[in-house]
Amino acid sequence: MDASPTRTIVDALTRAIVEHRLQPGTKLAEQKLADHFGVSRTLVRQALFQLAQKHLVRMEPARGAFVAAPTVEEARQVFQVRRILEAEMVREFLRKLTPARIRALREHMAQEKAAVDRRDAGERSQLLGDFHVRMAELTGNAVLTQIVRDLVSRSSLIALMYQREAAAVHSQQEHVELVKALAAKDEKRAVKLMQEHLLHVEEGLAFDRPVPTHDIALALS
Repeated sequence: MDASPTRTIVDALTRAIVEHRLQPGTKLAEQKLADHFGVSRTLVRQALFQLAQKHLVRMEPARGAFVAAPTVEEARQVFQVRRILEAEMVREFLRKLTPARIRALREHMAQEKAAVDRRDAGERSQLLGDFHVRMAELTGNAVLTQIVRDLVSRSSLIALMYQREAAAVHSQQEHVELVKALAAKDEKRAVKLMQEHLLHVEEGLAFDRPVPTHDIALALS
């Protein structure tokens, strides 16, 4: 099913949400999506159901599918879970530490820095989230990677709704300090830096911000 039209739709919509091209609350009309992707509404419905399972889409009876709009409480719970999970991810990464793994993280950070310097908001946001996914991948644990990927996708949606400007540069610098601690094999400091980093991201959210809206045709163009 990985190469199926359903998977293509799931991936495209996920990218549009994570890259902030689809806004929370946007209605995902089945027929419009079917026309856009050249598939049946049945395949679109399957894709929307998968996205609903990932909490990126909400399904409303008699109204259809909408890009999810996480509540403040949900946002706080997502970051709480990430702090617990990713602290252990740091420990697992250090158990399997190699120069090649550190090099892979540094290569990723170079891409982050370039996106920050270009002020490319979409790419910057995706790369900052993908840093955490990349670290999970480098542990070699496929289940951990999938869980972190799903949580990062949800975090990107939360950031779109609530994050203040200028947080990206700070996040990128925190990644740099974290990798320094990993390279030094300083587990205590690395775990502390990861937890503080995720706490800073949460603290940078403005929960009184109104929810934006967007048009799906423009987001997928």
